[in-house]
Amino acid sequence: MKIHGTICEYVILFIEKLITQVSTIFSQIDLLVLVAYLIIVLSLGFYYSRRSDENYSDYFLAGRNIGWFTVGISIFATNISSEHFIGLAGSGSTRGLAVGQFELMAIFTLIFLGWILAPIYLKSGVVTVPEFLEKRFDRKIRKMFAGFSIVIYIFTKILVSLFAAGLLFYKIFGLNIYASSIIIILITGLYSVTGGVNAVMRTQLFQGIVLILGAVILSAFGLNAVGGFTGLEQKLPADFFNMFKPITDPDFPWTGILFGAPIIAFWYWCTDQYIVQRLFSAKSINDARRGTLLAAFLKILPIFILVLPGLIAAALYPEINGDEAYSALVAGDLLPTGLKGIVVAGLLAAIMSSLAGAFNSTAVLFTNDFYKIRNPQANERKLVLVGRLSTTAVVVAAIIIVPFVKLISSQVYLFLQSVQAFVSPPITAVFLFGLFSKKINSRTAFITLIVGESIGISRLLLEMVNNIGIELHPILIWVLGVNFLHFAIFLFVVSVTIILVLNYSSVKITSGIIIDIRNSISESYLELKNNFASIRTVHGLKSNFVLSAFIVILIIGLWSIWY
Repeated sequence: MKIHGTICEYVILFIEKLITQVSTIFSQIDLLVLVAYLIIVLSLGFYYSRRSDENYSDYFLAGRNIGWFTVGISIFATNISSEHFIGLAGSGSTRGLAVGQFELMAIFTLIFLGWILAPIYLKSGVVTVPEFLEKRFDRKIRKMFAGFSIVIYIFTKILVSLFAAGLLFYKIFGLNIYASSIIIILITGLYSVTGGVNAVMRTQLFQGIVLILGAVILSAFGLNAVGGFTGLEQKLPADFFNMFKPITDPDFPWTGILFGAPIIAFWYWCTDQYIVQRLFSAKSINDARRGTLLAAFLKILPIFILVLPGLIAAALYPEINGDEAYSALVAGDLLPTGLKGIVVAGLLAAIMSSLAGAFNSTAVLFTNDFYKIRNPQANERKLVLVGRLSTTAVVVAAIIIVPFVKLISSQVYLFLQSVQAFVSPPITAVFLFGLFSKKINSRTAFITLIVGESIGISRLLLEMVNNIGIELHPILIWVLGVNFLHFAIFLFVVSVTIILVLNYSSVKITSGIIIDIRNSISESYLELKNNFASIRTVHGLKSNFVLSAFIVILIIGLWSIWY
C-alpha cells in the first residue's frame, strides 16, 4: 500500500504541473472539462477494481461477463491510440484518403473474427491466444509466441503510442515529450494495476465514447471552416481523393493494399492478445460476435474523423509538415470555448485506453503463459498478485523506454504499419494453416516462424542501418526499395511455401482441438448460409448477418465514391 500511495502522490504532482502548463493555453471551462474527464476515468477505474482481488478470471477476463456493446467499444478504443490521430491525419495531409484503406481492410478481418474465430476461441476455454496455440501445436510454440508478443507490445504499441502522445501534447501545449509520456503512464497504470481487465474495459467504454465525440467535433468544425467537401476538393489536388493508388506508389500501391494489408490485419485483429483479450471477456459467443461487428462498423469512422482532419489541415495550413496536422487543428482557433477541452479529452482517452490494453495484455501473457506453467499449483489469489506485479513492471518498463521515443520515424503511422508488415506474415500463415489444415504440425509451425521472422526482422534491421547512414550494397538498397506491403506479400508467400514443403510428407492430425475447430467453422458456415437463405432464423444471428452485410455495402459505397 505504501508503494501505491507513493505512486498516487507522484500522479497528483504531475497533474498539478499539467494543469499549470495547460491553463496558459486553455480557458477555464476547457480546463474543467479535462479535469472532469480525468476524475471520471480514475473513479471508474477504481470502482471496478473493487472485486478483482482473488479471482483469476475476474482480473484477467472480467469474469467472462462483458456484454457486446462494451466488447465492441473496448476493441475500438484499444485499437485507436495517439498514433492514429497523429499518423492518419499526418498521412492524410500529405497523401490524401488512401491511408484510410488500412482501416477498411481491418473491417473484413473483424467480420472474419466475429463469425469464424469467436466461436472457436470461446469454446476452447483459453485465457490467451498462445494457450490456444499450445492446444493446436505444443508448449514451445505457446512460449515463443507469448514472448514475441510481449516484446512487440513494448517496442511498438507502448513506445509508438508514447511518441505520438508526446508529439501531440508538445505541439498543443508545449509540454516536454518525456514529461507528458510519464504523466499518462502513471495515471493509466494506477487503475490498470489495481483493477485488471474489468477496470480497463469499463473505463474504455467511457473513453471510446469520449474519443469519438472529440474527433467528430473537430472534424465537423474543420469541415465547416473549409467550406464543406466542395470547398475541400477545390483546395486540394484531385489525387488526394483517390483511395486506390498506382502499383508504383511508394506508400499505398493498390496491390499492397488489397493483398498485403489483409495479411497484417489478420495478425493484428485475429491473433494478437492485445485485441482478442476483449473477445475472451464476452459473456457469450453471440456477445463476442456482435461486439466484433460493432467494432467493425466503428472502424469506418477513422476515415471521417482521423484521416479527413489531415486533409482539412492541409487546406487550412499548407505550411504544416505531415504529423503536425492534427495538433495544428487542435491548437488553432477552430474550436469555441469548452469544445477544445472535449477534443483534448478525446485524445487523452485514445492514448490511455490503448496503453491500458497493452499493460493488461502483457501482464496476462506473462502470468498465464510463463508463471502459471512453471507454478501450476499457484492459487488464484497468488496469480492475481503476479498479474498486478507484472502490470507494475510493464508500467515501469514503459517509463524507462520513454527516452527511446526519439528513435521513432516522424511518419509514425507508416512506421508502425511497416514494422507490422515485417513480423506478421509468418504468424498469419501458421495460424491460417493451423485453422484449416490437418497436416501442419508443431515442427512445421516452429520452423516457419523462425525462418519467417528472421527474414522480417532482417529487413527491419536493414532499414535501421540505412537510416543511420551506413553505406549498403546495391542489392540491399534494392531490397529496401520494395514497398513494405509488397514485402509482406513476399514474406507470406515464403512462409506458405515452407509450410507446404514441410507438410508434403506429414500425416493428418486428428486431435480433439482440430475436430473442435472444424466443427466450429462448419457451424458458422451453416449459420451464414441459413441467414442468407431465410428470414426465419434466431433474431440475434439474423441481426448480426444484416449488420455484416450493411458494413460490406458501406465499404463498397466508399470505394465507388473515392476509387
